[in-house]
Amino acid sequence: MKTNTQLQHDVMAELACDPAFEASHIGVTVDQGIVTLTGHVSSFIEKWDAERAAQRVHGMKALVVELDVKLPALSQRDDQDIVLSANHALQCMTVGIRDAVKVMIDNGWITLSGHVDWQFQKLAAAEALRHLTGLRGLSNLIGIKPRVIAATVRRDIEAALERHASLNAKRIQVQVNGGDVVLSGFADTWGERQAALHAAWAVPGVYSVVDKTVLTV
Repeated sequence: MKTNTQLQHDVMAELACDPAFEASHIGVTVDQGIVTLTGHVSSFIEKWDAERAAQRVHGMKALVVELDVKLPALSQRDDQDIVLSANHALQCMTVGIRDAVKVMIDNGWITLSGHVDWQFQKLAAAEALRHLTGLRGLSNLIGIKPRVIAATVRRDIEAALERHASLNAKRIQVQVNGGDVVLSGFADTWGERQAALHAAWAVPGVYSVVDKTVLTV
């Protein structure tokens, strides 16, 4: 198990190696395996990339992001401009996304709502907007439409876990109630935890996944 100092050093090193953002403006503190990022970045996508970089580090139990988005003068836009760009980006997507997703904006922060059929559609809608100039934040509140769930959904999720090379599937338990899934058990890394979530979401009909797995770091 890493000490707080070791984990802080590793996170700072991982941030410094990523060219997608200016790591010198980001501070890292660690308390009992919980990593907190502070400071500022110059765009929302840089904030997103910094979060992803920190999550790659082994030994982290949780991540708290307190990064401010300080837009340079050339990147600042009013809400009307941003929401017009957001709607245009969504209109370029498939019918199941562009006809289902609604956009609300407040001081540069976009909130997505509506309902889609699949988790990948929810994620794709957010991905299409993360790079918008002037964006300060994004909340993805898109829901997944309930579907008739086959009795084999638990078996399908367990099979998906077994297929994933980076997972020890026997350590993860699956509970299913309709389209609601609860994952419990143990994972060795944050990456394993994310892989288990991805495997569960990939099964047709799943519209809610609760992660109760425990990291063994």
